[in-house]
Amino acid sequence: MATDTQQHGLTAHSHGAGVPVASRAAHFTSYDVEAFEVPGGREEIWRFTPMKRLADLHKGAAATGSATVEVSAAEGVTVETVAKSDERIGKAGVPGDRIAAQAYASFVDATVVTLPKDARVEPTTVTITGPGEGKVAYGHLQVHAQQFAEGVVVIDHRGSGAYADNIEFVVADGAHLTVVAIHDWADDAVHVTHHHAKLGRDATFRHTVVTLGGDVVRVTPVVTYAGRGGDAELVGLYFADAGQHFEHRPFIDHAVPNCRSNVVYKGALQGEGAHTVWIGDVLIRAAAEGTETFELNRNLVLTDGARADSVPNLEIETGEIEGAGHASATGRFDDEQLFYLQARGIPEDQARRLVVRGFFQELIAKISVPEVRERLEAAIEAELEAVGA
Repeated sequence: MATDTQQHGLTAHSHGAGVPVASRAAHFTSYDVEAFEVPGGREEIWRFTPMKRLADLHKGAAATGSATVEVSAAEGVTVETVAKSDERIGKAGVPGDRIAAQAYASFVDATVVTLPKDARVEPTTVTITGPGEGKVAYGHLQVHAQQFAEGVVVIDHRGSGAYADNIEFVVADGAHLTVVAIHDWADDAVHVTHHHAKLGRDATFRHTVVTLGGDVVRVTPVVTYAGRGGDAELVGLYFADAGQHFEHRPFIDHAVPNCRSNVVYKGALQGEGAHTVWIGDVLIRAAAEGTETFELNRNLVLTDGARADSVPNLEIETGEIEGAGHASATGRFDDEQLFYLQARGIPEDQARRLVVRGFFQELIAKISVPEVRERLEAAIEAELEAVGA
């Protein structure tokens, strides 16, 4: 288990309130909870988050329950419950905020799912059920795709309560790991999670986040590369209703030459107080020559009273790259699309549904598990039914 603190050139404890981080390379990370000050909401990484609705996870809330982790493993996939002292734990990344560090310090047992070397396996499903209404729990999951392994892991979150965790994805040389993380929590749930992915040489990582339920859900996927030729694609789909806060903060850290990343997140919002936040960070360090990267976020605001914040960030420390770019757009229905459909006799409510379906279809089509695709299509239909769109 790694125990070091990574400062990346910062003066000790320079991560406190009121001290902006000029570069994503200087972002503070540590396994030590006390190395982080208790955030008040004014810090850059917390300024969009409704701190009063976090069930005191940021203040070190004690665990008062436990989440249930059930794994339906494909043939050949191994599932273990291990202690924090297991040497494999902590290999993919270091907590990047106080809640992630608290989750690391507070979990008792970790679940390790391993896809065997040189094998192509059927999908495996990990179902995580919250501790229950009014309770707090912490957890840790690691998915390890060994050398040249290929497979899909679905992580399905459901239930009630407050839950904070770290999920590690260790993708060995030449492995191909596809992950679909579904957040379909009950209305009361609070979930703050860090996803740490480390890619080996010529490894491929496909990561999809789907956020549909919960009161507050904050997901921070972080990708790092351990060898040349790594290829990461991060896809996100979210649909926020009245009062829900969904926050996604992908960070791709290119520190190795000749690697690739592509990030595409799309969200829809409806209802009073619906709020989504997308902060996309890509860092291309000086050593990462030959990098190719792009990030895109699009938001569709369906009703008055909803708000989408979108901030793409691209930091480049070398000019020797294949290409880099980012884009962000937030808006309402395309009047031309609606007019086109209505002009062909399609009623307005049905036309609006078609536009929303088309908005998400590109991302849903990327999901290789038919049952998950069908579930998401049904969920989007249910969301549209709720407002009579």
